[in-house]
Formats: sequence, structure tokens, C-alpha cells
Amino acid sequence: MKEASGELNMTVITIIAIAAVGGLFYAFVWPMIQKSIVNQTCRTYGTDFKAVSVKSFDEGTQATVKVWKCCRGDGGAGDVCYDTDYGTDTEGGGGATS
Repeated sequence: MKEASGELNMTVITIIAIAAVGGLFYAFVWPMIQKSIVNQTCRTYGTDFKAVSVKSFDEGTQATVKVWKCCRGDGGAGDVCYDTDYGTDTEGGGGATS
């Protein structure tokens, strides 16, 4: 019985450790990976383009979704920006929050 209790404790500790590592990855590493992917996509437009987060919204699932644009400059009014999803160009970044 003592051995079974010890194995159960190690299982619980292992599950908690895996959850902690997953939480840290999701909170700190995943946003950096996303930004890196979007920046690489923006470099296909030219070396002076950078990723700008223009909007964040919640779809009702409590998962915040960021909308990115590739902008020449900081995404302010008058800058040329391209949607990273559709390739459409717009004038002005409009509400950049990066």
C-alpha cells in the first residue's frame, strides 16, 4: 500500500509539473513564436516592413486573438499596411497596439 501511495504522489507531481511547463510555454514562449512568424511574413513585403498588432478580440471562448498587419513604419495614419491573412493593402494602420 505504501508503494502505491508513493507512485500516486509521483504521478500527481508529474501532472502538475507538465501543466506548469505548458502554462509557461503558452504565456511566454508562444507569443514570441507568433511574433517571429508574422515578422518573417512581413519581411516578404520588404525589409522596412514590420508586424503591428492592430486589434485584439475575444470570440467568446476567452481566448484572445490578435490581428496582425505588415506595415511600413509604425502602423500610424498614412503608413502602407498589408493584412497578413489576405494580402490586401490599406492606408494607415489604424489603432496599432503592438
